[in-house]
Amino acid sequence: MKKVSILALHLGYGGIEKCIVSLANLLASSYEVEIISIYKLYEKPVFSLSPAVKIRYLLEDRKPNREAFREAFSKKKIVTALKEGMKGVKTLYLRRKVMVEAIETSDADILIATRDILDEWLSLYGKESALKIGWEHNHHHNNEKYARDIVRSCKGLDILVLVSKDLEKFYKKQMRPYPCKCIYIPNMLETFPRTSASLLEKHLISVGRLSPEKGYFDLLSLAPYLAKKHPDWHLDIVGDGKERKKLDEKIKKEHLESFVTLHGFQNSKEIAKLLEASSIYLMTSYTESFGIVLIEAMSHGLPCIAYDSAEGAREIIQSGYNGYLIKNRNSTAYLKKVEDLMKKKEVREELGKNAKESVRKYSRKHVEKMWLSLLQRSSK
Repeated sequence: MKKVSILALHLGYGGIEKCIVSLANLLASSYEVEIISIYKLYEKPVFSLSPAVKIRYLLEDRKPNREAFREAFSKKKIVTALKEGMKGVKTLYLRRKVMVEAIETSDADILIATRDILDEWLSLYGKESALKIGWEHNHHHNNEKYARDIVRSCKGLDILVLVSKDLEKFYKKQMRPYPCKCIYIPNMLETFPRTSASLLEKHLISVGRLSPEKGYFDLLSLAPYLAKKHPDWHLDIVGDGKERKKLDEKIKKEHLESFVTLHGFQNSKEIAKLLEASSIYLMTSYTESFGIVLIEAMSHGLPCIAYDSAEGAREIIQSGYNGYLIKNRNSTAYLKKVEDLMKKKEVREELGKNAKESVRKYSRKHVEKMWLSLLQRSSK
């Protein structure tokens, strides 16, 4: 049995980390699978991992300390900031050292890098005999420097896997001078629900990391109007992140406690329950590389509304068919579509039915076939 090693920064909270675990679980029935993780942030991976997958942590006793440095610096604790700064420099040095050593000594037939810095190290130090794959999850968002960095990091790899057709088209042009092939494989749904949400429950829902690019303050700006006009409805926000405290403060300041609930991080089973008990999915992200939460919501038969600034949403939502895409971050237009769906159950049902059908192409079976075909076709 051939061996696949997936290179990771950590196995904590995050969309990339969830995808790493999903891919490892998917490949474990056909390959010997190992995850090589630089940091061990928690006693065990946040997302459920098959016992058939081995994990090798490279820096078990050291973690990133960027936040500690920033806090000390902002509070003008000079001595503490200097200590944290020196610690951070050493951590970055060790991060590179241990991962490069792991790549150089790897006995894997296939190595998959999951971030740009790992792409670069794999490109430079991976054995010629191994199949070297980069896996890009992030959208360049028209940031030319970021795109150039990806090309530079991946030009020595055999394959660059992109999670959207838009990214595949973009990087194919950028990679023309190099032997690295660009291949589209979407992220996948771990499970496809047998049942669908009834769409009778008066619940709106949004799932994601509570960080600026997700636009949750924009979502909360709609809440006072909705709470006043539709007090029998409720908004559930699922996820955690650095903006949670400020979002909680805004909810209290606007007296929205009875209308909005911040559920914090929830496991996949709890998220599925919440989606099943909802009727409309709301996304207010400024950017979104793929939008795994959208296909999860659609798999439960929920119509989805998003701003078209979220690139991943543009690939998943067909406006008027399985949800609505709102142009130019027009909050008035967004609010109107939310209200339309709240008032019209028959429209919710039609869009929800189409939503569930449209995301079948992201099923585990379909994506597994794409990955296995790529690995078997490309193996050296």
